[in-house]
Amino acid sequence: MTEPIKKPPDTGRVDALLPPEMALACEAAGAAKAGRDAATLVILGILAGAFIAFGAMFMTTVATGAGDLPWGVTRLLAGLVFSLGLVLVIVGGAELFTGDSLMIVAYASGRITLGPLLRAWALVYAGNIIGAVGTAALVFLAGQYGFAGGAVGKTALAIGSVKAALPTVQLFFLAVLCNVLVCLAVWMSFGARSATDKVMVIVPPIAAFVAAGFEHSIANLYFLPYALAIKYWAGSEFWTAIGRSAADYAALDLVGAVHNVAVATIGNLIGGSLMVGAVYWFVYLRRR
Repeated sequence: MTEPIKKPPDTGRVDALLPPEMALACEAAGAAKAGRDAATLVILGILAGAFIAFGAMFMTTVATGAGDLPWGVTRLLAGLVFSLGLVLVIVGGAELFTGDSLMIVAYASGRITLGPLLRAWALVYAGNIIGAVGTAALVFLAGQYGFAGGAVGKTALAIGSVKAALPTVQLFFLAVLCNVLVCLAVWMSFGARSATDKVMVIVPPIAAFVAAGFEHSIANLYFLPYALAIKYWAGSEFWTAIGRSAADYAALDLVGAVHNVAVATIGNLIGGSLMVGAVYWFVYLRRR
């Protein structure tokens, strides 16, 4: 006969967790993720990919026509609305590869071994791909790129072209910096006591990475496929409306898209796992 699960005593505490307690919560979360079955991890990964894609779609829409504003202000607005993606992931409940870089804390503490860690990362990443690319396909089929006289699609093409043309070294470090901020947002959410708390700690770091132009691999799995779909499958009326042709976006191709996602994935993993997760483990948990 199994013993009933004992709940911790209710102290009535409502303040946020302190960093040492956040480290323990992060460790426990990583161990729990590694123990989930494959179907659950993939489905939660699909949800997270779709949620990040919604944030990217929101950002593309809001950035359209904002060229009259100062560059920094436009970037700030883009970052604020893109934050929707991680808010949905954390509050709604999903598994995002970049945020799951923090599972390194559970690994470093000995709560999980390398096999389950890599298994969880691979399954979640596969789900993120399906969710982000699938959402890009749905948004394209919905014809959203044709809104505002094709201006939304023109913005999406510009975003995709810039990302596809980034040189490897620059892209790598932009991705490292990106996931430092993303994982700091996830880390702080471990200390939150309510959904409102979580939103408040998520938005500033995410807005900062978007405003600064850093590179997020899962978001790019929406931006790049969406831009490629517009380039290759948008009708002639779209190109007439924006006064451009597909040839004007020569840098945007499949090779550049794959290069971007591959390098950004490596940079994101290093930034999140080593520069956030491993550092906090060393500070708060190594003596255990």
